[in-house]
Amino acid sequence: MTITTLLVANRGEIACRIFRTCRALGITTVAVYSDADADALHVREADLAVRLPGSAPADTYLRGDLVVAAALAAGADAVHPGYGFLSENAAFAAAVQDAGLVWVGPPVKAIELMASKTRAKELMGGAGVPLLAPVDPATASADDLPLLLKAASGGGGRGMRIVRELESLPGELLAAAAEAASAFGDGEVFAEPYVERGRHVEVQIMADAYDTVWALGTRDCSLQRRHQKVIEEAPAPGLDEALRARLHDAAVAAARAVGYRGAGTVEFLVSAEGRPYFLEMNTRLQVEHPVTEAVFGVDLVALQLRVAEGEPLDPALPSPSGHAVEARLYAEDPAHDWQPQTGALLTLEVPDAPGLRLDTGYTGGDTIGVHYDPMLAKVIAHAPTRSEAVRLLAGALERARIHGPVTNRALLVRSLRHPDFVAARLDTGFYDRHLADLTAPGPGDPATAALAAALAEAVRATNAPGPAPTRFGAWRNVPSQPQVKRYRSEPDGTEHEIAYRTPRTGTPEPHDAPGVRVLAATPDRVALELKGLTRHFTITTDRDRLYVDTAGASYTFTALPRFTDPATQTDPGSLLAPMPGTVVRLAEGLAPGVAVEAGQPLIWLEAMKMEHRILAPAAGTLTALHAAPGHQVEVGALLAVVQEDLGHDPAPVTAPVTVSAPEENA
Repeated sequence: MTITTLLVANRGEIACRIFRTCRALGITTVAVYSDADADALHVREADLAVRLPGSAPADTYLRGDLVVAAALAAGADAVHPGYGFLSENAAFAAAVQDAGLVWVGPPVKAIELMASKTRAKELMGGAGVPLLAPVDPATASADDLPLLLKAASGGGGRGMRIVRELESLPGELLAAAAEAASAFGDGEVFAEPYVERGRHVEVQIMADAYDTVWALGTRDCSLQRRHQKVIEEAPAPGLDEALRARLHDAAVAAARAVGYRGAGTVEFLVSAEGRPYFLEMNTRLQVEHPVTEAVFGVDLVALQLRVAEGEPLDPALPSPSGHAVEARLYAEDPAHDWQPQTGALLTLEVPDAPGLRLDTGYTGGDTIGVHYDPMLAKVIAHAPTRSEAVRLLAGALERARIHGPVTNRALLVRSLRHPDFVAARLDTGFYDRHLADLTAPGPGDPATAALAAALAEAVRATNAPGPAPTRFGAWRNVPSQPQVKRYRSEPDGTEHEIAYRTPRTGTPEPHDAPGVRVLAATPDRVALELKGLTRHFTITTDRDRLYVDTAGASYTFTALPRFTDPATQTDPGSLLAPMPGTVVRLAEGLAPGVAVEAGQPLIWLEAMKMEHRILAPAAGTLTALHAAPGHQVEVGALLAVVQEDLGHDPAPVTAPVTVSAPEENA
């Protein structure tokens, strides 16, 4: 059968990416969208779109019946699930086929067999795929530690816990089971040995209905936060040929064991000693598939469509060339426990150069909401060698113009240039060891960037339309007093006070800044000479926010009033909502008058598919509580107040702690 109209049962970046292939093949595209996504990029790019009433995933993208009805209403003849949401839901795949539509994915039976990690491991063991021996939590001893608890269903880090102390095992089992049941409707949890400094290595497979199975090389996905990937590359560096062959053979064996068809990924944990262990098989397209496409020169979505149409793969495997690296750009603050960010995305511009690719679901002017994963884009670099690809990607991210909510862009650049990453010393504990250094204030020059912002604002004010200023009396040769502007650096909160004068030439000049000369100043561009070195600054203003881009660095400032407004002050110990969300639970017995300890979790807030713990900023007494389960709160809403007990040493905690990760982008 030839596919003529395809509905993508997904949103954002992956929907836009699938549409791109469809346009190249002449296939009509259909989007589905929630109310929160009514003006999203994937809706704007589709030929047709069908509304799914509501905003929450459970009411929209996870409603298989509504998605199938949308496909039929739009006249689609096929459905592609993308990744996340319903992509690995066997019942949805069956419903699509029962409706007479082509399912662009693996057989229902293969999805069922791989849906449970425990059943998948049993099946893979029978196929000769190397496994980590499971550990029975009821009989675990100190010799079995550390253990990794994992949800039998689902992924993305939910239901996952590392246990290093035997006495904490029962409590962690209960917590993991509760989280798994909430996220996936299945509270089954299993335990296996936790491999310290292990690498996450996977093999991309593609199979047809004629017994051809491709193993399209390896990918290393070891750089992860909250068990979710951040930077991926292909091929996985540093593996000897014997290990590569073993991984390829194991992946092909896994595919044949379940009669697989289409695109899939077999994931392994490789120990520091080079021993591979099967983790799971993802029966869908992976987020990181572009690095494999770049290295092998293929379009995996086009191959998925070809296999779904019943066409065979070429028996000869495509030849690899070069190296590719992908970085996931998130609206999040890595320095504050990876806290997701929301709001208007004013600018998203990544340099366009040979070897670079941008996959995104956003453009400048879009809004990042609270309902879905905070990934903005994936930036991919391909070059003849690993070092060239890494350099190209780091440089592109550094030169990108990204204005709006805080992102992980600086972390990505620093990660790519970290000595361990450059030397391919990779393992899943990378961010556990290096996060503090990677998020510490860098060697940049925010004070000079703030000066450029002040000069641009001064020019803008001078050129603003309006009546000319009134002059009183005759001109006097008296030097004018300097003007002062104050800015706060975001997100670290450092304040800068800039003094400048505007002489009769009309070009503002810094006051008391030896070694600085203004070469040019307009409302959006400033050129400064600093001790003989010329630097150029581009300034973008949005209300009280100013974004300053210069070579090698970008800065965000909030313009501050000359005098502090007392109405904006909050009482000491106030706990404010860090983002819009829903209060899901409170600490047991939490009520005004209750004593709390520094760092104690008090309130659990759910936003952007993640759960955040709001912690007590110090030991003391809860004097006010304004939150209750089910309450919808806006950013900055007062949740509670803790009065510090001055008899304790304060241990301030200024940010919520994220305890679970989104499942859709695993």
